[in-house]
Amino acid sequence: MTSSIARAGDIAQLVGLRHKHFIITLEAGAEFQTHRGVLQHDDLIGRPWGTQVFSHMGSPFFLLQPSVADLLINLPRTTQILYPKDIGYILITMGIAPGQHVMEAGTGSGSMTIALATAIGPEGRVTSYEQRQDMQNLARKNVERVGLASRVDFKLRDIQLGFDETDADAFFLDVPNPYDYIEQVRAAIKPGGFFCALSPTFNQVEKTLIALRKQKFAFIEVCEILLRFYKAEPSRIRPTDRMVAHTGFLTFARRIEPSEDERANELISEVGAGILEGE
Repeated sequence: MTSSIARAGDIAQLVGLRHKHFIITLEAGAEFQTHRGVLQHDDLIGRPWGTQVFSHMGSPFFLLQPSVADLLINLPRTTQILYPKDIGYILITMGIAPGQHVMEAGTGSGSMTIALATAIGPEGRVTSYEQRQDMQNLARKNVERVGLASRVDFKLRDIQLGFDETDADAFFLDVPNPYDYIEQVRAAIKPGGFFCALSPTFNQVEKTLIALRKQKFAFIEVCEILLRFYKAEPSRIRPTDRMVAHTGFLTFARRIEPSEDERANELISEVGAGILEGE
């Protein structure tokens, strides 16, 4: 349950000069050390969120609740994580909602795991498959760090062997060769279920599209998300010097059921190929 007051056990964000920020978990008796001074957790616990606080050197910080994007950007990681610009679009497009069972393969550092676990709420479930033990250990620690471990089942397996689950609401696939596992994914999600794969290159997307059509997926779309910030200064609004451009192609699809009717199956093929787009 959320509160307007910072409490022990809460994850807090301290934002200092020039928007330098730190993520900490508040703990009675603990202290946080920065190059701009020390802050005692006891001086933060009980303060309203949004309060300005000061280190022992007098340096100012704002005490805030971090967003999911703030948490993900600050995750310990050994591989590239998904950017919030991609994650937000994936969650909305796949209809991720409270109480659902969603799956992913290629856990990585756990950024998507955390986003999914946040979206499905305490009654939902995330099942996450990873082949490398070291990556799974890191992801597990990251999920525990943000207090979402109770919503996630971690499984260590070569996904070529398939999945234990069936009738999942949605499946996110983040592996170098998603096209090799479309058959296994189809068996794991419910009819009408959502699918999304992240691929850095055209070659991977092309092979994934072929595999999706072969496995009777439809309503296939491919896109990429670009994000451009602007300087928030009234007298000189202009684009910032850098932008978050290409991070990967997103391929979306839905599992549909073949029909005994020959014409219906032809329509499935056409929908899978995007021929009926706009009709």
